[in-house]
Amino acid sequence: MGTVKSNILVRDVMPFMAALAALGLAALALDALLHYFELVWVGRYFGIAGTLLIIGSFGYSARKHKLIHRGNPVALLRWHERLAWAGSLLILVHAGVHFNAVLAWLAILAMLVVVTSGLTGKFLLKRARLRFDGERKQLLAAGLSADEVEVRTHWDSLTYGAVKQWRAVHVPITLAFGVAALGHIVAIFLFWGWK
Repeated sequence: MGTVKSNILVRDVMPFMAALAALGLAALALDALLHYFELVWVGRYFGIAGTLLIIGSFGYSARKHKLIHRGNPVALLRWHERLAWAGSLLILVHAGVHFNAVLAWLAILAMLVVVTSGLTGKFLLKRARLRFDGERKQLLAAGLSADEVEVRTHWDSLTYGAVKQWRAVHVPITLAFGVAALGHIVAIFLFWGWK
């Protein structure tokens, strides 16, 4: 299986988990600041700003699916990642303001799965493929047989195979998040105390 240092799990999965933890810690820190300065009510409006940021992040998807023809795909991907992260952060803080809305929490759950699957694509897939292919080539160049290479890279192969499935989760759960978020927004407009 190779040493622990060369393992895809340690090299690629752990930084991914750290990035996901950073989002959670940033949300907790921002929420703590709002509480410290007695500005908790501001968190209620973070949902609007977060939603707008996430909607703005779809420029990359529109370009990728040829709905728009302008913009550099690489630059749009970077904006997609940043806007979605910032929007998710604001929505997580917004969610900490109230615990009584089931639909809102379903939307938050779906959003967290979207963020997790998006980070999977960002951090894991390309790096894991490059390292997995590189390790296989190194072992073959060192004179190992194909069967020996297969045995030594077995766990990395399984990890890489699981990571390759990220789009199968990311796209449908993004749609589910959109529907749940839209339902939450409609419910807010219907039941908001407008007087």
